[in-house]
Amino acid sequence: MKRNFVFAAAAAFTLSACSGLRDALNAHTDWVARAGSAELTVTKLATLLGKSRAPIRKDIAKSIANVWTDYQLLGTAPAHNDSLNDPKEIDEAMWPAIANLKARKWYNVVSKGWGVEDTAAAKRQWETGQILAADHILLLAQGMNPTQKAVVKQRADSIRRRVTPANFAATAKASSQDQQSAAQGGSLGIFPRGAMVPEFEKAVLALKPGEISPVIETQYGFHIIRRPTYEQVKSQLMSASKGRSVSVAESTYLAKLEQSGKIEVKKGAIATVRALGNDPDAYRRDNTVLATSTAGKFTTARLVGWLETLPPQARVLDQIKQSPDSLLVQLIRNFVKNELVLKQADSAKIQIEPAELAQLRASFVNAVQSAWSQLGVTPTSLSDSAKSEGDREKLAAKRIDEYFSRMVQEAAPFVSVPTPLSNVLRQKYKYSFNNAGFDRAVQEASKIRSSADSARSARQPPTAVPLNPAIPPPPTSSSTPRRDQK
Repeated sequence: MKRNFVFAAAAAFTLSACSGLRDALNAHTDWVARAGSAELTVTKLATLLGKSRAPIRKDIAKSIANVWTDYQLLGTAPAHNDSLNDPKEIDEAMWPAIANLKARKWYNVVSKGWGVEDTAAAKRQWETGQILAADHILLLAQGMNPTQKAVVKQRADSIRRRVTPANFAATAKASSQDQQSAAQGGSLGIFPRGAMVPEFEKAVLALKPGEISPVIETQYGFHIIRRPTYEQVKSQLMSASKGRSVSVAESTYLAKLEQSGKIEVKKGAIATVRALGNDPDAYRRDNTVLATSTAGKFTTARLVGWLETLPPQARVLDQIKQSPDSLLVQLIRNFVKNELVLKQADSAKIQIEPAELAQLRASFVNAVQSAWSQLGVTPTSLSDSAKSEGDREKLAAKRIDEYFSRMVQEAAPFVSVPTPLSNVLRQKYKYSFNNAGFDRAVQEASKIRSSADSARSARQPPTAVPLNPAIPPPPTSSSTPRRDQK
């Protein structure tokens, strides 16, 4: 009886405290981001996302909040009379760019003499057909029906009748629909066997150097192909031969570097890297050791810095989430090799020239001033309108919010905040994110989007013809598919 009484009392407490607990939870989930003195509420983010054309997902909501945070911190700096031009801060933020510059300088030193032209090997590859070359005139026919293709084929036949080795380049420039090669007189350059679609390659191999093919059809359309002579592509073959020599020498150098560097990836490193892929900002100052080598400890924060040097189109964070453990181990080892290269550069006393460093710093300062100007928060514009620091901060936050709302609705251009600048801002000024708030914002945004879609549908004029009849009409004798529908 006593035990049951305890459970009953606990249940009674739960019921009586339910509304209070709900209020407490809601108090902690009514915001998604804070930056300086500004706050991005759940309602504000949900409204922005719901009324935009962006997909309603948590990762999209976080991306929007991250941009808002960078903008607000950009406004906080001039409100505090911070010019963001301290050389030490800039150098610390731009260490990946400085490291890359130093590594390139060292690479130029160690790679001298790597490239060797092998004339005999290049000619042998050409004569045996391992390396091919072609010029072509292409008339596109992809996605066309037979009647349309026939018209294009007639035009290709007409071009073929008048094209000669002497006028091939000029004809390609005037008539080919492959714009990239047309600009080069139809030249596709050299390429390894197997690089082109089978019909194209077969036609190239059937030609003697200098000959022009009949009209050839591939999945792209109709081609007229010329096979260049050895002398016409000799310089390309020599360049490719030198490139292969450089590639072999580089692989040998890196293999020796890895062996002598004694790289050891730590247990648990893969789990940390996967977590980093979901939220790199949370690991920007994380000193967890992922690997060790003769260059020292390689930390999570260091990896984040290196990853930020990669172009956005590499989609490296997506790849981290999807890659098997073996590839993530190789990812870590590759970046540790970067550290080993830098160690060699330091040992060789490779220096960044003052002019080069000044250029990097200038690019940072220019990015700051450009962003301030576009967002309407230049130091002058704030100080002219508000005298105290607190008033300037409120004014900057208001202007940022107004601009941000227009931007999300595509009524104002996106203002880029380079990663080094974002890093400086986030190191100097307070900001925070609320994960639970993002969940609520996504839920509310979905409701807003659904409501807007319903309202849009209601405004559609009624059609006189039923779009989706409940019972389909019976088939008729003319209901067979046309040839171009099969």
